[in-house]
Amino acid sequence: MASVLPQLRVMVLNAENLFLLSDQELTPEHLKLDAGQWNKLSTSVFVNKPIEKARELAKIITSESPDLVLLCEVGGLESLQNFNRLFLHDTYSPVLIEGNSNRNIDVGYLIKKNPPFYFDVISNKNRPIHFLYPHERQNNATHSHKFSRDAVELHLFQHDRERPFLIFVLTHLKSRLDPDNIDPSGSERRQAELKTLIEVYQELELKFQDQVPIVLAGDFNGNARRNEADPEFSDLYQKTNLRDVCDLAQLSAEDSATYYQVGKSSRPEGRQIDYCFLPPKLAPHLDPKSVTVYRYRDNMGLPLDPPTTLDAKAALPSDHYPLIFNLKDIPLR
Repeated sequence: MASVLPQLRVMVLNAENLFLLSDQELTPEHLKLDAGQWNKLSTSVFVNKPIEKARELAKIITSESPDLVLLCEVGGLESLQNFNRLFLHDTYSPVLIEGNSNRNIDVGYLIKKNPPFYFDVISNKNRPIHFLYPHERQNNATHSHKFSRDAVELHLFQHDRERPFLIFVLTHLKSRLDPDNIDPSGSERRQAELKTLIEVYQELELKFQDQVPIVLAGDFNGNARRNEADPEFSDLYQKTNLRDVCDLAQLSAEDSATYYQVGKSSRPEGRQIDYCFLPPKLAPHLDPKSVTVYRYRDNMGLPLDPPTTLDAKAALPSDHYPLIFNLKDIPLR
């Protein structure tokens, strides 16, 4: 085998409730159904993603042709398998381990078939994050919460799974939702999950004696940008030398925005909340010109302006925008 991997094209995408479930096996014939018929295919409490939105996401993945897609908000392995088989023409190998989400939204990978490497996947869903909510501390609770979803490791290797040449750790940190009013904006829980994610990173560094690049990626549900990060992300910069691909490519805050908050103001607030952090060992292999946040397009193929209304935002294929980049000449082991 070659001593380097010439290129690895990567997409990071929160697919927003990618549920594709059915009480019967889905076939290409089902893709001819109208929206109403499509919605009736499943009796699950989780509503299937609108067929046109699934088509649009698949069209983007097909046109951008990533070798590896890192996905958040996937409605289980069945949904990922159906998405790959029906909408992506079985181009990828779907990889997903069910996590801890109470909304049944998991993190998963799509790996383009016949890659020049093998892969292994490891879950951290049962790992405690050493966190209790304030009321639980007062009641002397002794258990700890776990990741809201998971932090799933993808190990890429040539011939020995104990000698990977690259590791991705994909996560979807605690959202800002706080329906029980016990953790405003979810910041304490998110900070605990981030600290545990860094522990996973450091343990992998130690295990592989700092010989294997380890990438942290996913939906961080907050501002983790260097020099302006929310307090819960401080460990990223105090305990690691990781840098996000948008930072390395010197993209502006506007060009790095992966999510738009739509409110009463006529101007939407664009924020980057989806990231891919590279270690110093891997940063030189990033093609900075390849780093882009994909902008959804209209029927003419022109980029849409950021949504200014909730209706406009709801019409998008996802409420997050895909982050795409290329890694080049990755050393193999």
